[in-house]
Amino acid sequence: MTSQIKTVVLLGLLTGLLMLLGGAMGGRAGLMIAFIIAMVMNVGSYWYSHKLVLSMYKARELSRGDAPHIHAVVEELAANAGIPKPKVYLVPQDQPNAFATGRNPENAVVAVTSGIVRILDPEELRGVIAHEIGHIVNRDILIQTIAAVLGGAIVFLANMLQWTAIFGIGGSDDDEGANPIAAIAMAILAPIAATLIQMAISRSREYLADETGAKLSSKPKSLASALGKLSNAAAQVPMKGSPATENMFIVSPFSGGKQMANLFSTHPPVEERIRRLNQMAGGR
Repeated sequence: MTSQIKTVVLLGLLTGLLMLLGGAMGGRAGLMIAFIIAMVMNVGSYWYSHKLVLSMYKARELSRGDAPHIHAVVEELAANAGIPKPKVYLVPQDQPNAFATGRNPENAVVAVTSGIVRILDPEELRGVIAHEIGHIVNRDILIQTIAAVLGGAIVFLANMLQWTAIFGIGGSDDDEGANPIAAIAMAILAPIAATLIQMAISRSREYLADETGAKLSSKPKSLASALGKLSNAAAQVPMKGSPATENMFIVSPFSGGKQMANLFSTHPPVEERIRRLNQMAGGR
């Protein structure tokens, strides 16, 4: 199953969960209210989240004079991808990492940490930038926003369902004797399932960005080498920031290499990503 098809299936599962909870609430009114509230909250984050994230990490825009090599690489890869050249930002953090943000290719930003510039060679850095431009090309920010809208609506509905079950209110006219224990169980399990599905969507998009980036740079092995270095460094050098932004970075900045943390990470295992990239390179 390709990453694109998998994403569609997972978004469908989120939608199914939403409808299931809406039915348990007893009618379409509660479903529509919850969905509208979640939509307003997440559309707002879609328009302004990139500014908030850049501000959170104290990122500053780099002029061409500040970093001519990085600008040249971003310009080249953006041209390969057929998109406008994204702005370039520097995050003053020692952990080597990178992310892309912006609601569309016309408003995109590629951000790199000061640490990444120190440990990667030019071809590895080019591979990382290609990965981030891959996220922009694949509209991953929009997809993550849609997933967040659905996930937020599910959490909101689950909370409503839990309280209506406890106090015995709500339910449709046909739901005589509805089981409050089953409703509470659904209210607890649905947000957990939604979170796991959102993680799966994020992991699927990382694989796709790896694939797209490798094609844009024409050097899968350089990206594979960079991922290995970044993963090792992330386990040793802390990142100062919010875990809520974990899915934005090329490697998970907060797992610290711990196996349990990796199990619930928004990123797929680095070893598997490297294996796939080496396979793209033909094992050479």
